[in-house]
Amino acid sequence: MQEQQVRAIFLSDIHLGTRGCQAERLLEFLRHYDSAYLYLVGDIIDFWSMSRSIHWTSVQNTVVQKVLRRARKGTRVILVPGNHDEALREYVGITFGDIRLEHEWVHETADGRRFLLLHGDEYDQVTRHHRWVAVLGDVAYNTLVRLNGWLSWIRRRLGISGYWSLAGYAKRKVKTAVNFIFDFEDSVMHGARERGVDGVICGHIHWAAIREVDGLTYINCGDWVDSCTAIVEHLDGRLELVEWRSAPASQPIPLPSANDAPDRVALPS
Repeated sequence: MQEQQVRAIFLSDIHLGTRGCQAERLLEFLRHYDSAYLYLVGDIIDFWSMSRSIHWTSVQNTVVQKVLRRARKGTRVILVPGNHDEALREYVGITFGDIRLEHEWVHETADGRRFLLLHGDEYDQVTRHHRWVAVLGDVAYNTLVRLNGWLSWIRRRLGISGYWSLAGYAKRKVKTAVNFIFDFEDSVMHGARERGVDGVICGHIHWAAIREVDGLTYINCGDWVDSCTAIVEHLDGRLELVEWRSAPASQPIPLPSANDAPDRVALPS
């Protein structure tokens, strides 16, 4: 598989240490794309879930080793911790194994635009003020992931190809959470506007998107549990949202229209 050179890669919500982590697909993605910059935008290692049970595979080890190897070979790797790996926030400003930890970061694209990088949980009122609700949602989500494992086994036995996510299906159908997404996006963009940047790149809600909001650009990396999405910056500064299906194929995600809004929902974070 021929490696594609891009300027920057933005990943969030990998959730290493959990059953839901799609480490195999992430490893395929990293083998396909190389970059000068690699940004890890929060919830890379899921310490929340690992406090209850740990599911760490050899492929997850390989993902970590590949990131460390890239950092050693000159890729600038910056990790912005999220709420699931918030323990790392105690070490912001420090470099570990050539990976720098920062609370937030400003990335300038090749065409001169400035983007604020942050995980986004600081704009989630549930996570900030009702942590027990967030933890309960995380437990419920992990239960769906476990059920999804059984469903995947049944689908394989029946000869049904492709990956289907029970949690992803649920999030598209629970319409009452749409307001949460809009409130989150509005809050994040308000913060970006106050900072005087051209846009924001975040994660947290597991809902990938690129769209213009009142002259600024809102970008969400998505996740590597259900959607397996990432943001790449091409050499000319163009930003693309990539949904990784299987090596070597990748394609942009069609951006949702306003008519799709009632079916959009955030996963518990």
